[in-house]
Amino acid sequence: MDGTVLVADDDRTIRTVLTQALTRAGCKVHATSSLTTLMRWVAEGRGDAVITDVAMPDGNGLEMLPKISVDRPDLPVIVISAQNTIMTAIKAAEAEAFDYLPKPFDLPDLMKRTARALDRKSSISKPVEAPTDGDRDDLPLVGRTPVMQALYRLVARVMNTDLPVLIWGESGSGKSLIGKAIHDFSDRRTLPFVTVTAADLQDIEGPARVLARVRGGTLLIDEIADISLESQARIARMMDVPGDYSPRFLATSQSDLAEAMKQGSLRRDLYYRLSGATVHVPALRDRVEDIDLLAAHFLERADPGNSAGRTLSEGAMKVFANYSWPGNVRQLEHAMRQLALTSHAPEISLEEARQVLGAQPTTEPVYAQVNTERLGASVERHLRRYFDQHGAMLPPPGLYARILREIEAPLIEIALAATSGNQAKCADLLGINRNTLRKKITDLDIEVTRGRKMM
Repeated sequence: MDGTVLVADDDRTIRTVLTQALTRAGCKVHATSSLTTLMRWVAEGRGDAVITDVAMPDGNGLEMLPKISVDRPDLPVIVISAQNTIMTAIKAAEAEAFDYLPKPFDLPDLMKRTARALDRKSSISKPVEAPTDGDRDDLPLVGRTPVMQALYRLVARVMNTDLPVLIWGESGSGKSLIGKAIHDFSDRRTLPFVTVTAADLQDIEGPARVLARVRGGTLLIDEIADISLESQARIARMMDVPGDYSPRFLATSQSDLAEAMKQGSLRRDLYYRLSGATVHVPALRDRVEDIDLLAAHFLERADPGNSAGRTLSEGAMKVFANYSWPGNVRQLEHAMRQLALTSHAPEISLEEARQVLGAQPTTEPVYAQVNTERLGASVERHLRRYFDQHGAMLPPPGLYARILREIEAPLIEIALAATSGNQAKCADLLGINRNTLRKKITDLDIEVTRGRKMM
């Protein structure tokens, strides 16, 4: 790696880590805790790439990007931020950022992106005018997990194209929110956003009425797999109608539409018309690290007058992290609303978390109801989707260990629950030495409790 990198972050530890890593990689580094100093260096022509935080003591790093773009249009800027919302990713794209990473970031991943920035100084997209109608920071699309950050970057890439988009994920995972976000930050945002269901397309005049309502805006077809084949044919013909008032088409589904097409419940021609881009919204159980962020958001929204704010205790967070959340984010929101009404202490206790989950529905997710495939095939499908979410980029290094850990931890937790926390029986069930099991329980930070047997 060759070049000079300007680093701006008010966290001394981050400045030190980045300076050492970049220097070892062969770069020259200028580091500062001040945006004013960074902008002076840029104006003086220093640096071949910039890494900057968003929230700085003397300003906002994102707000400096337009000026950098004017003064140094070929200077790539990588934004790092602890503000882990879809707004940060979208604003970074709007402000011509070369790349965006959430904190805490993966250092080898950031080094790879910096190397690409130094090699491709001109790989910067055109700016997009930010929407001005309303406060978009209230979107509950928050998350620091890699799957959510990949989702944010994908939304930022597709939002200002005319490509049809398939959005699929379990009920309550936020598919409609993703569709609304794509519309609200696109160049069609001043035009109508219309959601239609199977009922809107039942008769032959349905498509004409829908087109009259959407008037060239964005049309979201809710649960496309539940629509009859006859209505699907009407949608396909509607998508073929050219003209200045043709809408952008989005569609949501709780199932993998490629499989629905194979089974004959989705027309092949409609699938290929809709699949300009595919967005998978992860289930909440696949991003449990985001539960504390989402819970804080929902608790604050349910009780806005509470200036101190409520938080989850460590025990409550552990209970929520181990729950399957069949209703996903929507179910979590309902649980937080209930806790906002029934809990008066600043911290949600373990017992309160158990009580609210005891009243939650226990239905299995849609995928679990119909899934009879081998474990290996299921894992392969998950991994392919994970790689696809990173687009042309590779996932962060260390994937092998991360995947093994993700499989090993729930396997041991379920086995412990099945044996009522009896470690000797659990070790025998798993076919491993008891001392090995104890070490894995410690290493994986698994809580062992005595409880009802699962089987």
